[in-house]
Amino acid sequence: MDKTRIFALIAVFLVQVIYGFTFTFANDVIDDGFIKPFGFIFIRVLGAAILFWILSLFTPKQRIEPKDFIILFFASVFGIALNMLTFFKGLEYTTPIHASVIMTVVPIVVLVLSAFFLKERITGLKIIGILLGFSGAIVLSVYGKSTHVADHIPLGNLLVFINAVSYSIYLIVIKKLTSKYHPFTFIKWLFLFGFILVLPFGYGEFSTIAWTSFSPYIVFSVLFVVVGATFTTYLLNPIALRHLKASTVSTFLYIQPVIASIFALLMGSDTMNLIKIVAACLIFTGVYLVTKKPKLYR
Repeated sequence: MDKTRIFALIAVFLVQVIYGFTFTFANDVIDDGFIKPFGFIFIRVLGAAILFWILSLFTPKQRIEPKDFIILFFASVFGIALNMLTFFKGLEYTTPIHASVIMTVVPIVVLVLSAFFLKERITGLKIIGILLGFSGAIVLSVYGKSTHVADHIPLGNLLVFINAVSYSIYLIVIKKLTSKYHPFTFIKWLFLFGFILVLPFGYGEFSTIAWTSFSPYIVFSVLFVVVGATFTTYLLNPIALRHLKASTVSTFLYIQPVIASIFALLMGSDTMNLIKIVAACLIFTGVYLVTKKPKLYR
């Protein structure tokens, strides 16, 4: 396995670890009423957009063809606006573990879309890996019951499912841009368009935030979502997509339920048992099979 591929795999793994933590951090901020979902998205997209535009001042310049701005716009619709708005609104009604499990439909959607639009080859090994990972994620889902009285699990799960499908489409759309431009070239525009799209939805809730009520934990959680779960992940994902198939990148989402469960254990909100260990083994085995590089093609 070449060093470039190893780096890409490490990058996409780190993305899923960060997302695994994000389920709990974002859920705590929203459930405790410090920030409403759309107001949180306003902060998330605005903060990341500022960081990416600052970063662009210190990176090489590359011209984007006018026709590709249309692709960028659609990428911002599915990868930022619809994706983030439905995800955070879904977290208001469902649990972190439920949400992380539902996100595992992404590899299946991406695999099908990749076969049609990117002409990626679907092998028997990939199918087996996806089935193993999905099986492990389903096992974990039974431990996602909520004790929060305001939760509405079916509605929350539906919104997270819409987010998952939207994210799948984003991975396919952005793949075409990563093969043509360096992520530093287009990601600032992605978030500028995204902020314009979420502005009408999020400004009202953003304006009602009581900033003085924030505890140190809430401040850290918000910063983690902006810097870690947005700026860092949206930077690493396109880099990984330059060297890996979209279906390979998406399959790493199977790691999220494991990370979400481990983090819940560390926070004292869950317990470990044999079933969870077996589920984790199934998930990691599935990821290994899908990311295993065949000898004749990547």
